[in-house]
Amino acid sequence: MSISSFLRQVALALSATVFASLPLHAAERTLDTAYGPLNLEGTPQRVVALGDSALDAALSLEVKPVGTLASRGGNDVPEYLRVKAGKITLVGSVREPNLEAILRLQPDLILATGDLSRELYAKLSLIAPTVVPRGNNFADWREIYATYAQALGKADEGRLRLDEIEKRSAALRERLPQGLEVSVVRWNPQGPVIMSSRLFTGQLLENLGLRANALAAEQQSKPHSDVLSLENLSRINADWIFIATLNPDGHTAMEDARKQPAFTRLKAVANEHVVTVDGHIWSSSSGYLAASQILDDLEKALLD
Repeated sequence: MSISSFLRQVALALSATVFASLPLHAAERTLDTAYGPLNLEGTPQRVVALGDSALDAALSLEVKPVGTLASRGGNDVPEYLRVKAGKITLVGSVREPNLEAILRLQPDLILATGDLSRELYAKLSLIAPTVVPRGNNFADWREIYATYAQALGKADEGRLRLDEIEKRSAALRERLPQGLEVSVVRWNPQGPVIMSSRLFTGQLLENLGLRANALAAEQQSKPHSDVLSLENLSRINADWIFIATLNPDGHTAMEDARKQPAFTRLKAVANEHVVTVDGHIWSSSSGYLAASQILDDLEKALLD
């Protein structure tokens, strides 16, 4: 779509007085975002959440967006969010949001992710106020969640949710064996990659007193390692290995690898300390609902 035709469509949407009817229950607020201060007022009624983390935040705060993106490696929202999301319009994929589809929904607020380009931000901002949290994938997930909560006019509720995770983590930390080394591995059709310990899941694990695998700790500038060959599989070894897959192809590849001697020689395999988990939660998303599920998974694996 050309810029001129896009602008014409935006003008038509605005003329539909979407914003004029915005309820003013939430106080006026100014957000510190990646692209500068953003002033908001009122309670948004038609939210578009561009990404799993944004959708997680909205749903955890009892806001049901009108549109979202298909998850990474899939063609729907992640399974862990599907029930709460209900029937929701998909407006593209993580790689390519569809501006026309977003425009048709006439949103009054767009929640984006920190990696949104300035060019796309400029276009989305013509449709509705667009929130881009500060920081990249390594930013403190709690700050990103708090930004979304503030945007939705639910800052107090957001703080309560974060307090719940902190209190639950503190209680679980008291019960867990300390110093356990943990690997979080995403198994793709091409092979395994180990996820950086600086990502959302790594932040949760560190807060629980669990130690990152050395290769995961080395990933300081990338979200994960390069694909590891079976010959290098020993580099994912740890006391516990959590294996995440995003789609059936990845799961099939992982099951094939389980039959290889290099896999069976791993310490965690020998001790039956290998756990298969949801890849969308453990290696792709972040937020209150994802954190709750990860804590559930850890409690079941390490304490049952």
